[in-house]
Amino acid sequence: MRSSLFILLFLISQLCVSAQQWNLPRVKQPVFRKDTVSILRFNAKSDGISLNTKAINDAVDALNKKGGGVVLVPAGLWLTGPVVLKSNINLHLAAGATLLFTEDFSQYPLVKTNWEGIAQMRNQSPISASGAEHIAITGKGIIDGNGDAWRMVKKDKLNETQWKKLVTSGGVLSEDKKTWYPSEKSVKGSKMVNPGAVAADKTPAFYDSVKDFLRPNLVVLSNCKYILLEGITFQNSPAWCLHPLMSEHLTVRNVFVKNPWYAQNGDGIDVESCKNVLIENSVFDVGDDALCMKSGRDAEGRQRNMPTQDVIIRNCTVYSSHGGFVIGSEMSGGAKNIYVSNCTFIGADIGLRFKTTRGRGGVVENIFIKDIFMKDIPAEAILFDMYYAAKDPVPLAGEKRELPKVEPKPVDETTPVFRNFHISNVYCYGAAKAVFVRGLPEMHVKDIVLENMVLQADQGMDIQEASGISFRNITVISKETDPVIDITQSDNLVFDNVKYKNGSQLLFRISGERSNKINIANIDGSRAKEKIKYDLGASDKSLISK
Repeated sequence: MRSSLFILLFLISQLCVSAQQWNLPRVKQPVFRKDTVSILRFNAKSDGISLNTKAINDAVDALNKKGGGVVLVPAGLWLTGPVVLKSNINLHLAAGATLLFTEDFSQYPLVKTNWEGIAQMRNQSPISASGAEHIAITGKGIIDGNGDAWRMVKKDKLNETQWKKLVTSGGVLSEDKKTWYPSEKSVKGSKMVNPGAVAADKTPAFYDSVKDFLRPNLVVLSNCKYILLEGITFQNSPAWCLHPLMSEHLTVRNVFVKNPWYAQNGDGIDVESCKNVLIENSVFDVGDDALCMKSGRDAEGRQRNMPTQDVIIRNCTVYSSHGGFVIGSEMSGGAKNIYVSNCTFIGADIGLRFKTTRGRGGVVENIFIKDIFMKDIPAEAILFDMYYAAKDPVPLAGEKRELPKVEPKPVDETTPVFRNFHISNVYCYGAAKAVFVRGLPEMHVKDIVLENMVLQADQGMDIQEASGISFRNITVISKETDPVIDITQSDNLVFDNVKYKNGSQLLFRISGERSNKINIANIDGSRAKEKIKYDLGASDKSLISK
């Protein structure tokens, strides 16, 4: 019966698809010469033992000097150290080719780069490019970052057999025996705050003492233009998998991004301070956020002042992840003009995840999302949270978390802003909570439209410190119905044609003396045992209509 109802509502809602037409940005594709050179010409060996770092980079350099073309990696198991792409080079992996990056950390020199939005010393990325134009990684092969050799692992994320096997393989345990590290250097770095941050008083010897903790991202493309990633499987990254940074005209098409679900910082793609981006027809199954938009962190991000903008994401599927489509939390340079459509999230901790915190600053605006399909979401289907605390969305067994202390702060450049989102045609079959919005007292989440949705979840909608949000044509089928919709210190809300489960205990709870101008229209309150309850200073004066 439940499935039949869901299907019926889904079909009906399709008749209400938003007629809004998007004026999408244009993303230019790279262009390459047809000249092709195989890495075999440079004495590469596909035995899984021989290190091919020099052979691959020599092939790239030689073709680059001739004006570019295709560097071919034939079928085989190719062990290598870091590869640096240069302008006009298409690194093409044939079907059956696996580019396996060595677990010998000494092959990765420490370089000045960027990590989570700030300048950092890190190990050189397995694949990188800087200031290059017309570059690509294409084909049907696999790029494997050998990330298991780099990453720490929490005991609570493995079963007993997996944990015992990991511990007996070597490495070092934390003092509480709950986290495995690959080496003493990794443990040392974990005990420090930002050990990789660039500072004048840090010597090369210091960075070397924590080198193993400074895990690289698998692919980092900085200040590049006209980029294509197509057809490849990118997997097992030491940290983030794909990291385009301050780049333009990026196309990601038909890729499979795969990390273990327990992978620490195992993001899929982090688009940071980029513009003119197209991500389409791709699959993500990762250990952290999947499709993530960023733009720098705190003061450094605001100083950079490069928003991620003019982005198209369509026809993508996300499995395991902390978030399906995500903005933040490092969004200090802002994000705008982002268009997401026809994506499926199955098993992602949170479906649509927008996160920030005080200190970030930055404005996130003009975000348009439609036709999103979700199943088995362990946390929220849709989340706006301005109290992000760098925790996994779903607490581990026995983990205790405290609610943030709610108190107003002065508004300044460090105050983040979420505004002008339009989200429509979202269907979720199973989540812990349908919608969670949590703004700051001094800066509400504001000017949001949520419409044409069917959301099945354990809990309904929880709206805190929000302004100017419209909920139209939404069906919320929640197990917990006391209340279905919880409103705290929010104003200028519209609930129009919201449907809910018959026999619900309480439809609306409105709390707080600052809750006002709440418009309830075209809703049959008689299907609930109680329609509205007021609490903590709210009253019937909070309503415009009933």
